[in-house]
Amino acid sequence: MKRSPVFVGIMVVGIVLVTFLLSVFVVTRITGGSSTVFGVGSKIAVVNIKGLVDESKTVIDQLVRFRKDRSVEAIVLRIDSPGGGVGASQEIYAEIIKIKDNKKVIVSMGSVATSGGYYIACAADKIVANPGTITGSIGVILEYTNVKELMDKVGFKDVIIKSGKYKDAMSSHRDITDEERSMLQGVIDNVHNQFIEAIAKGRGLKREYVANIADGRIFSGEQAKELGLIDVLGNLQDAISIAAEIVDIKGEPRVIYPPKERRSLLEFLLQGISREFISYLRDESCGFNLLSVPISIRG
Repeated sequence: MKRSPVFVGIMVVGIVLVTFLLSVFVVTRITGGSSTVFGVGSKIAVVNIKGLVDESKTVIDQLVRFRKDRSVEAIVLRIDSPGGGVGASQEIYAEIIKIKDNKKVIVSMGSVATSGGYYIACAADKIVANPGTITGSIGVILEYTNVKELMDKVGFKDVIIKSGKYKDAMSSHRDITDEERSMLQGVIDNVHNQFIEAIAKGRGLKREYVANIADGRIFSGEQAKELGLIDVLGNLQDAISIAAEIVDIKGEPRVIYPPKERRSLLEFLLQGISREFISYLRDESCGFNLLSVPISIRG
């Protein structure tokens, strides 16, 4: 049976359309769902860091996604955090340094960006903060709870079998020795020096100048600008506009965000239970050293 030219034409158009749509789908999947079909564009990506910085993988995965996306010309990092773990903050800082080889990174500070939050921020090309943003708190802290007197009253006795004399340093069941305190202070001072060096390098300031203000004090956004710790006073939209101007995007930039993580109900429940359990173990009122105590850079 001979097919009409119209029918053949419709089939050809349909095949071409399906092929095109499949190509778009494949390219979108490869680029993480944010690139244009040809991998070019003029987008500003926004990545949020909110709350305590206790892990870095989520933020780093988002940064890597946008670093590889050729349609993204600049990244705005929105920080609203009092800081957190040293390792997590340093890992995010290091990833920003890598991104700056190819793309601009602008930080927008929200209500607070102290300690580890500022550590991350000082890696950026420019820092934007509100006049009343609380920032600074440049320092390192290591703390734990000692319940020796309570255990003595109750009648508990701690039995320790260890492989080295420092293995139970910071035990909550006994007083710390002068030797242990000196050892721990050396670790804190070393990490503090790393913090100072990162700020001096990122902000183009003299190390001695940074060391003079790196005593844990906090600053408002206005004070931080006077000290050279930030560049511009403004909000998130100002930071986006500055990013667009730096990379020469004409008109209103297209702003994109990381895709929302999809989790099953079971994963959501298990994660909640896990967080609650870890929170319980770390609860100072519990009084037992069930988890190691991390060094923190936080406000």
